[in-house]
Amino acid sequence: MRQVELHHGAATDVGLVREVNEDAVLAAPPVFVVADGMGGHEGGDVASAIVVEEFAAMAERGYDPARATEVVARTLEACRDRIEAYAEQQRAAGVGPFHAGTTAVVALIAEHEGQPAWLLANMGDSRAYRLHGGRLHQVSVDHSVVQELVETGVITADAAAVHPERHVITRALGGTERSEADYFLLPLASVERLVLCSDGISGMIDDEEMRGILDSVPDPRDAADALVAAALEAGGRDNATVVVVDVVGSVEASYDAERQRLSLQQKLGVLP
Repeated sequence: MRQVELHHGAATDVGLVREVNEDAVLAAPPVFVVADGMGGHEGGDVASAIVVEEFAAMAERGYDPARATEVVARTLEACRDRIEAYAEQQRAAGVGPFHAGTTAVVALIAEHEGQPAWLLANMGDSRAYRLHGGRLHQVSVDHSVVQELVETGVITADAAAVHPERHVITRALGGTERSEADYFLLPLASVERLVLCSDGISGMIDDEEMRGILDSVPDPRDAADALVAAALEAGGRDNATVVVVDVVGSVEASYDAERQRLSLQQKLGVLP
């Protein structure tokens, strides 16, 4: 399979209201993760950190891109087992009531019919978006109470944005429910820019504002910073975390850091 050249940026901020940043982020090309923890200090922040640790280890070991879905499923199960074991240890030590859980949205390069493609997986309401042709599309589907109400026609999407139960999720890693992730496979050609974010981004700025930032800021590092800044400007009511990944192209040669640097400079207009 051809190797894929990626440029990326990532940013996270505790926000203007919360005292602890329970979000965690991983940018270890070609593996990217955003996890939004639940349960407070030493609960949600530990749970989200476990997700990042497990996927970082997976990226370090390497994986078979033709079996990427199986690899992601196994890694999510390892995350779940560690989170549940940690919560049980805390309760046994008298720290109770104690809850540790987290959402997770994952993106990595997979192989489909011999060609590279994006594989996305999500649990909870952390989201995956793709930008293509100047249009922004939400790929993942929120696992939340309000999303279920929207799908059944009880409320509108606009009403969901301000619903009092908009933060109540129906799937997560941790807790008694052992729900499964949703998976999405996207051809590389359908994704010019990939975005993973916690609801501290998507809950603070609407899709049109997000699209405007992504479409006007060429460097993915600057784009990630700009999205977090916009979420803070809108009130910063939650931890805000985002990863922005550009698919630059596919190459036959092995990874070359100098080549990536020159490619990024040319893309940004530094080089002719």
